Amino acid sequence: MKVGIIGGGFVGSTAAFAMVMAGSASEIVLVDANEKLAMAQAHDIAHAIPFAHPVVVRHGGYGELDGAGVVVLSAGVAQRPGETRLQLLERNARVFADIIPKALAAAPDAVLLVASNPVDVMTQVATRISGLPRCRVVGSGTVLDTARFRALIGQRLNVTPKSVHAQVVGEHGDSEVLLWSGARAAGMAIDAFAAHTGRPLTDEDRAAIDRGVRRAAYTIIEGKGHTAFGIAGGLARMVSAIAADERAVLTCSILNDDVLGVPEVALSLPRVVGAGGVLETVLPDLADAEAAALRRSAEILKEAATSVEATL
Repeated sequence: MKVGIIGGGFVGSTAAFAMVMAGSASEIVLVDANEKLAMAQAHDIAHAIPFAHPVVVRHGGYGELDGAGVVVLSAGVAQRPGETRLQLLERNARVFADIIPKALAAAPDAVLLVASNPVDVMTQVATRISGLPRCRVVGSGTVLDTARFRALIGQRLNVTPKSVHAQVVGEHGDSEVLLWSGARAAGMAIDAFAAHTGRPLTDEDRAAIDRGVRRAAYTIIEGKGHTAFGIAGGLARMVSAIAADERAVLTCSILNDDVLGVPEVALSLPRVVGAGGVLETVLPDLADAEAAALRRSAEILKEAATSVEATL
């Protein structure tokens, strides 16, 4: 499958590299307002192809997106000193208003995969601008937060994260909800598994894992200025699921009709991802506190989206 990536910065270029290493696509086209950057990134990534999968990687303009099955939106502007979150949202919404029609003119059947932050609100903005069915405008959402959650539980229990089943829902951000009540390993509730293996999870352990998930981006950005590898892995995973019509269950964001009484809001829930984007959405069983937290997350995102949509 051909994949277009609009935005050749840290996230877009690292996502392209991850797709090459995973074999997620047959062709990748990098598009950026800075053509020299897009060209340099494409050349650099192409030099890794002999060590990975036979993927064609090149740069080009919007017309080169013709035939793409997925277009990743990783373009956006950086926050200015003293700028409010809403002002940043408004400027990024204007970027999307410019790039989305150009992308769809070349690739009208593509799934739009939104990576630009704040990803949930930008997914809602992209859905409104594009006019596409909601299932075809998919935000990376909490796919990365879920991976972080599983990784930290696995680390505490001394098992591979691939054997841990646990999810993060809601906002990709401060109000996200870690679903401890549904966390499982070996078919057992995570507390039972932990006790069985002699590594019981204390309240302090849970609090540390919560902080590790919720504050991960802040810690990484403080150390190196940006995040890229984790989200790139998540984007490559989502592209693989779409390309292969895998019907994988991933926590990602689309515009929902209603979430626990909050209407028209984009946030992450477990979703079946395959050809054409999101095929099904599942609202998992939630503890009362988790349901309340998810509703609050939806309210926060709804307020932000309503503010920025009024400017479109």
